[in-house]
Amino acid sequence: MDNKIKKDIETLRKNADIAYVGSINGEGFPQIKAMFAAEHDKLGTQLFSTNTSSKRAEQFMNNPKACVYYCDKENFIGVLFTGSIEVCTDHDTKASIWHEGDEMYYPKGVDDEDYCVFRFTAKTVNYYHGLSTVTFSINELE
Repeated sequence: MDNKIKKDIETLRKNADIAYVGSINGEGFPQIKAMFAAEHDKLGTQLFSTNTSSKRAEQFMNNPKACVYYCDKENFIGVLFTGSIEVCTDHDTKASIWHEGDEMYYPKGVDDEDYCVFRFTAKTVNYYHGLSTVTFSINELE
């Protein structure tokens, strides 16, 4: 793994406010949604908060295949992580990314039944910069 690529990916993830999350709907078509980039344990894991009642949560409960894309449009850098999403409704996972002010969206607090966390786990990474594309296993990145 080229250290510059790894550094570019780390920087992109660290500075991203938005991640583009892809799911598969019930008819087998891809769906993309911009989501606030929340937290991550390591480069291959990303956490997102959302409503349990959302269309996306239902899609991931039926088909966990997913992708997450980050981009830096000024420098023509993009990173596509491909893997799966687990819909987490347990207290500890939800509390791990809870922020003061989230009550605006989830009035019952961290244990609101309409609050869940998507835990994305990557298997592969596709890095694009300029006119070059490199695809590799997440194990090569971590």
